[in-house]
Amino acid sequence: MRKELFNAIKTKLANDVPEVKHIDLWNHNVEFIEQEDGWERPAVFVEFATIEWAPFQGGVQRGKGIVSIHIVTDWTEGEYDAAFDISRKIHSALDGLCGENFNGMALASTNTNHNHEEILESIDNYAVRYLLR
Repeated sequence: MRKELFNAIKTKLANDVPEVKHIDLWNHNVEFIEQEDGWERPAVFVEFATIEWAPFQGGVQRGKGIVSIHIVTDWTEGEYDAAFDISRKIHSALDGLCGENFNGMALASTNTNHNHEEILESIDNYAVRYLLR
């Protein structure tokens, strides 16, 4: 179900928000930006938090978790408007996203990280429900 959700996010953003130039899994990419091969911005990184599972009917497991969408844009004087605009477009694309083994993708919280000189990182956290068959 994580693979299905990740691929659904990639496809949805590629179709609905073509301004996004790079999509990948989160691996503390922003923290080590100087050490990484460059990636084009705006970039989106998908982070899966802990999924809490509970038994469901017929041997199926039902889970709840958070998926963080790290939106990384260039930071230049006055460019925060563009960063906030792309965040809004991404939210419009992902809100309510469903698949065979996940549903209910809903924005739960947002954090703006200003701790980097040349980039702005917006982190949108989405609540997601999963099904494990």
